[in-house]
Amino acid sequence: MNCHSVLFNNVGYLEPVRESYRTDESIRWNKVHRLADYVYFNHSIHINKGIGCSTCHGSVNQMPLMLQASPLNMEWCLECHRNPQANLRQKDQIFNMDWKAPANQEQAGRQLAAEYKLRTTAELTSCSTCHR
Repeated sequence: MNCHSVLFNNVGYLEPVRESYRTDESIRWNKVHRLADYVYFNHSIHINKGIGCSTCHGSVNQMPLMLQASPLNMEWCLECHRNPQANLRQKDQIFNMDWKAPANQEQAGRQLAAEYKLRTTAELTSCSTCHR
């Protein structure tokens, strides 16, 4: 109930979430973000390398009902793997849903890529990075 105790806490369609919290009984979740079965994805790698939640998931704090904000298809992911600096942020901003890239993002991203020891573009775009 962390988020929903504050955000959209009185809307009717979230009553199943509140009921689950009160009764300690799990609710059936509907998966929103779908990747093909043959795609390997690990949230912790992205978080540890400076990719914030809203980069892929959008501003979930503004979504009354969760939706897939990005296509999450191969080309979309490859675009980020080709130029991750455009999306890198300080680690204390990873969970900030309102984060916007600063005017000097290109320079800041290069510095963060070095600091976070990002792999090369060739490594990041290698088939085996995502297909295992």
